[in-house]
Amino acid sequence: MELRVPLYTFICGFIFSVSVSGLQISSSGPASVEKASGETVSLDCAFTLSAQDSGPLDIEWTIQPSDNQKVEQVVILYSGDRAYEDYYPPLKGRVHFNSPDPKNGDASITLMGLVASDTGTYQCKVKKVPGIGSKKVLLTVMVRPSKPRCSIEGPPYEGNEVVLKCKSTDGTSPIEYTWEKTSDTKLLPANAILDGSAGTVKIRNATMAMSGSYLCTAKNRVGDEQCVLDLRITASPNTAGVIAGSVIGVLLFLLLLALLLFCCCRARQKKKYEKEISYEIREDVPAPKSRISTARSFTSVGSQRSSLGSMSPSNLHEYTKSQYNKIPSDEYEAPPSHVPDPPHSITPVIPPSRVTGPNLSRMGAVPVMTPVQNRDGSIV
Repeated sequence: MELRVPLYTFICGFIFSVSVSGLQISSSGPASVEKASGETVSLDCAFTLSAQDSGPLDIEWTIQPSDNQKVEQVVILYSGDRAYEDYYPPLKGRVHFNSPDPKNGDASITLMGLVASDTGTYQCKVKKVPGIGSKKVLLTVMVRPSKPRCSIEGPPYEGNEVVLKCKSTDGTSPIEYTWEKTSDTKLLPANAILDGSAGTVKIRNATMAMSGSYLCTAKNRVGDEQCVLDLRITASPNTAGVIAGSVIGVLLFLLLLALLLFCCCRARQKKKYEKEISYEIREDVPAPKSRISTARSFTSVGSQRSSLGSMSPSNLHEYTKSQYNKIPSDEYEAPPSHVPDPPHSITPVIPPSRVTGPNLSRMGAVPVMTPVQNRDGSIV
């Protein structure tokens, strides 16, 4: 009994080792591949079978994304003599088996139109009971630098510090920048300071001899792009003249602004003065009398004239003094504030002369009251 157990274990282990070693991955391709975006890559996975491998053949490609937080997913599958290529939506339509019949020993796949998100570890698994084989390939999809933009920082005048800048907005790091002069001496100025990672060239105390065309190249492991910069160093402008012109311009602007404000203030004061004068004139004009009181005045005058005929000449002088030298109080009332007295607007009443009553009657004169007019033409 003690001999049978080790013998049984030995026999089972031998059979298992033979079956496992029967299926073998024969591809000898690199364990890692670097490609540029937009390119096509082929991941090799050739295998050989043994007589012990008699079960159904299953081929499976999986991807472990570069982000370790994401789970492994099936990319493409071959099972039951049929290929399934739509397992992984990001690679749908871009991945397929190289061989139309992978069971003949070629499980290699091709990925087209690579993008940065295709980066990851791809694993090929071949199963044919009892044999199992696998292989891993690290695929790195790199983005070539985009066309860089060349620019100048600082005024390109003699004696100034000028910085040439070159920058790509897209591309897989690391990106290395190089500068070279493509005109004249083909060499960068002796005092130029180059920063390859930042893509800058600092030139101190610039001179006209440094003028010319400069070429910048942005490069990484999968490609490069270039841009050209035309540098022209000119003489320094007359700084004093520019400052003086600026000061004169500012002073003229302030003078025009002050003149405009002065004219606005004068116009506002004039308008205010005219408005006050118009208010004063309106206050001096008394309100006109109504037509009813005027009619009453003429009625009273008519009645007095009719009564004159019955007077005797001896009483005419007294009547003139008592009736024609005053205005009835019920027909004229002075304004409460003041009585206007413009000499040109009121017709003065002629005082009675020293002619006696008998003389007036012999001359045929009839006493008449003269109506008084106000400033606005109405009869008082």
